[in-house]
Amino acid sequence: PYWSALKNNEMGIADKLNSVKKIVVSTTLKNAEWNNSNIINRNVAEEIKKLKEEGGKDILVAGSSTLVETLMKAGLVDEYHILQHPVIMGSGLRFFRESMPVTKLKLVETRDLGMGVSALIYQPDKG
Repeated sequence: PYWSALKNNEMGIADKLNSVKKIVVSTTLKNAEWNNSNIINRNVAEEIKKLKEEGGKDILVAGSSTLVETLMKAGLVDEYHILQHPVIMGSGLRFFRESMPVTKLKLVETRDLGMGVSALIYQPDKG
């Protein structure tokens, strides 16, 4: 409800998020109340593969290690955008879990985002 209720549309982010098509992967939700949202609750890899075949814009996954693992195992991830922050944490949730497959990556782009944060963009190394 944060973005859908946001009144201060700084830099157009709220308008963009509210207007784009959203796919919600969930085993518990029965309906998606956020406008332009659809729910996938089974056959996730198959449904995402169909979406990719439709073409169009990029499909972005925000912070779901379970979904990312499913997509990795199905070979459906084209790029990984990883933000590297200048903080060392000794504990916390791991995004890439032990059950995820080993995936060799090649670095295709780096960006300095300021304040010590770097964006690292990788693609699966198929060679």
